[in-house]
Amino acid sequence: MTSPNLLADIGGTNARFVLEVAPGKLEFILVLKCADYPTLSDAMRAYLNHPEAIKLGADKVKKVGMAIANPVHNDSIQMMNHHWKFSIQAVKKEFGLHLFLVANDFKALAMALPFLNDTQKVQVGGGQSVSNSVIGLVGPGTGLGVCGLIPANGKWLALDSEGGHTSFAPTNQAEIDLLEFALQQHNHVSSERFMSGAGMQLTYQALAARRNMPAKDIDIPEIMRRGLANECEVCRETLFTFCEMLGSMAGNLAITLGTTGGMYIGGGIVPRLGQFFSDSDFRRRFEHKGRLTNYLSQIPTYVITEPYPAFIGIAALLAQA
Repeated sequence: MTSPNLLADIGGTNARFVLEVAPGKLEFILVLKCADYPTLSDAMRAYLNHPEAIKLGADKVKKVGMAIANPVHNDSIQMMNHHWKFSIQAVKKEFGLHLFLVANDFKALAMALPFLNDTQKVQVGGGQSVSNSVIGLVGPGTGLGVCGLIPANGKWLALDSEGGHTSFAPTNQAEIDLLEFALQQHNHVSSERFMSGAGMQLTYQALAARRNMPAKDIDIPEIMRRGLANECEVCRETLFTFCEMLGSMAGNLAITLGTTGGMYIGGGIVPRLGQFFSDSDFRRRFEHKGRLTNYLSQIPTYVITEPYPAFIGIAALLAQA
């Protein structure tokens, strides 16, 4: 490398940047709030002009790899979970880049999975991965990301997927009640509507209504805090229900793609649940598929604990490009 590459991971809430100063060597991670910058270019410029970035040669950057929480189908990007809108070619020209690669964030995250070691993931439940086999990925955060990684001729191909927007499938009466509650507000209820940060708040409200209790005006971090501390019965039920629904959804994806290489859980929510998630019914619900229960019991499920896995994946995509 004659100059560093800029790697970015853009979500609905945060924009994360780092410089790849040598292949696989990342320096100076900076997390910026998307809401603090009018445009993507403003956030990029703030990072590139930072004194620490300049010391590492940010002024010489000619290649940028960007993972973004959004579909990427053409030159024009309009973020679904934030107001930023940009043209890939216009940004490339603005910064004088030789290459500006933009990929869906979960496509980038999926590309990182084969490179994660045992210190960057934690297995939940049993199962053993089959080498050179399909790998699945779901990740609840601001939204619900879904992806699959397919082995092909010694390489990995990541699917462009918006599977988080598939219709929510309840599996018991409590979840049917949640669906009916959500349908009072939305004409389509996706998996993301429940299995995301905002979805956790909706679940809390629905469960409170189911108990004929008023829902308190508390935000998502407070729901999680009270639930984990066992200070609020509805908050704790919200966390249990979240883990169960995610287990069913992950199991559906495992069956759909045949993910004998393993199913990975990413996103910002699950790692913060810690041992609670491992002790929940996530794994039981993952396997609970009637005649395919034995099939699913052999597929391992992992929680990604690496704090910046998308950087690993987007660097691999940039190198491949």
